[in-house]
Amino acid sequence: MGRAIPRPSAFPARALIVMALLVSLAMLLALFRPDGVRADTLAFSTAPLVIHAQDGRTHNFTVELALDEDQRAQGLMFRRAMAPEHGMLFDFGEVRRVMMWMKNTTLPLDMLFIGRNGRVETIRENAVPQSEAIIDSGKPVAFVLELNAGTVSRLGLKPGDRVETARIR
Repeated sequence: MGRAIPRPSAFPARALIVMALLVSLAMLLALFRPDGVRADTLAFSTAPLVIHAQDGRTHNFTVELALDEDQRAQGLMFRRAMAPEHGMLFDFGEVRRVMMWMKNTTLPLDMLFIGRNGRVETIRENAVPQSEAIIDSGKPVAFVLELNAGTVSRLGLKPGDRVETARIR
């Protein structure tokens, strides 16, 4: 008596299809925040910003303004490049200890932690892209200015320098 040829299982094909759908869904969800807004599509207004160094030199920048919670949460995440002499100014609306990180940020950055009066209180240079390590202001501040890594060193910026923009006088 002959034996029946076993029917090939459809399980591996179904499993691959289900897995592909789950991966696609995960990738799609990663593009959106819980409130349904794409994480990389928030609009930021810009403003001129001047740093008055203690040595008498002035340095002019154009900065994007992160003014609300959503903008501060996104910051420079997902950016591939930032023009020289550009940056992002985070306005926290109050003086407090600030903690930043580099999650989903592909650009290495210098961070200047600035008091309400515009005085640079603390500087953290060369923040590592994608790092989840906490970058602490070390003292209460009202603003954080993020610049391309190497800018602080190139311009000789130091704590005590003064930052001026429409939001900081």
